[in-house]
Amino acid sequence: MIKKLQSFDRSAGILMAISSLPSPYGIGTFGKAAYDFVDFVSACNHKYWQVLPMGPTTYGDSPYQSYSAFAGNPYFVDLDVLIQEGLLVPEEVNTIQWDGHPEYVDYERMYNYRYPVLRKAFSRFNDKLIESKVKLAAGLPEYKCYENFEKANVDWLEDYALFMALKLHYEYRAWSDWDEDIKKREPAAIKKYKEELKEDIDFFKFIQYEFDKQWTKLKMYANKKGIEIIGDIPIYMGYDSADVWANSGEFLLDENLTPTKVAGVPPDAFSDLGQKWGNPLYNWNKMEDDGFVWWRKRMQHSAKLYDVIRIDHFIGIVKYYTIPAESPDAREGCYADGPAQKLLDVINDAIGSKKIIAEDLGVALPEVDAILEANNYPSMKVLEFAFGGDRKNPHLPYNYKKNCVVYGGTHDNETLMGYFSDHGEWELGYAFDYLDTRDRARMVDNVFRLAYGSVADLVIFATQDILKLGNQARMNTPSSFGDNWKWRMLPGALNDKHINDMRYLASVFGR
Repeated sequence: MIKKLQSFDRSAGILMAISSLPSPYGIGTFGKAAYDFVDFVSACNHKYWQVLPMGPTTYGDSPYQSYSAFAGNPYFVDLDVLIQEGLLVPEEVNTIQWDGHPEYVDYERMYNYRYPVLRKAFSRFNDKLIESKVKLAAGLPEYKCYENFEKANVDWLEDYALFMALKLHYEYRAWSDWDEDIKKREPAAIKKYKEELKEDIDFFKFIQYEFDKQWTKLKMYANKKGIEIIGDIPIYMGYDSADVWANSGEFLLDENLTPTKVAGVPPDAFSDLGQKWGNPLYNWNKMEDDGFVWWRKRMQHSAKLYDVIRIDHFIGIVKYYTIPAESPDAREGCYADGPAQKLLDVINDAIGSKKIIAEDLGVALPEVDAILEANNYPSMKVLEFAFGGDRKNPHLPYNYKKNCVVYGGTHDNETLMGYFSDHGEWELGYAFDYLDTRDRARMVDNVFRLAYGSVADLVIFATQDILKLGNQARMNTPSSFGDNWKWRMLPGALNDKHINDMRYLASVFGR
């Protein structure tokens, strides 16, 4: 029997990436600005804060291509908190020029400056642990908390920390280019590198411990304020990740551990060539045989991090697009059947009382609609998609069914102001009529009213749209490279007027 998840109450939330929060350290963190943002969401009488994936990013800086499905991004560890803990001194932090540009993340600068500072914090932390053990004081709070963290996360932490230590050892080459013995995880090689790289392994464990401590405290603060966190998880893993290296049998790889088929989507409005993401596809038959144990652990871990879990590219669980690895683009791909309800039964069981949002954008598939209804998962609607096509467009509010989540736009879209400002009148003709104005700023206001007044259970807008920023604040342009995932909000950008406007919308439309 299918376990139907609980529906959302009529409510509203705000999308804000952790990386985009204001910070003196070049990127958003779990520091004061994060708590201020919780206060902002609460003052708006909204219930949800949605974040983007929080995993450690790789080449390209996309949170949807991470080194791990379980680990957290080291850059989000707040340095002021480490100072308060006595692991850093202010001079070690304040003498560094963190900001290349106050409105954009400079990821190269982050990599060059953040890790040396975290190493100093680790050194002091390690000294404290050693001192605790020497005094036989295993009951000391810090030591016991760290020991408990290691035990609770042993399923993924050991492999991740070893993987990252090996990345350093091999100068950040992909694991497929490592020596054959460790590439294939031969026991003797694992033992050898665990001994040789112990300090680096412990360093990466320390970072995850601090990430977990800081995030848990922030989430508890949000929950006490009545704010729930919506987390976002990518459906696929990057090939160069600890998960693929440590669980190669769970993915479609050949005898040399090279992907045979990779993920993507067919040609669409974003690209005539489709999108070849390059992620290795899951070996669904093997996963089913072992009870989807990796997915169970992943969803249990996500349920600890978040109150609601948004599954990106949910369609791929029902029908997934498979592209030959050697193909130059996505045009030669085809659809195949995914595990569908077999996997969802495991997911529903693993998350307990938490909720799911299914990102079902893209090609409309009847099988997906049926499975969403069977599990009571809300679908997604995007108002930027509403003004093209015919009058049966599912993103038009008068076509909504109650159990859905409506967004102004997602991380892959233009900002609303950018959308209405950068498109010509011939493209926006229906939007002019539907929104009853040709004034671009007022069009943004009317989109908010449209969403809040709709029957959708949950409405979510990005902070950039609350601020009415143009496309210079866009998070991601699909099929492009170089300028994505960088936007940061300036300190003080959100003010009492924004609070009053958002409170008004929530009040008038019963959210």
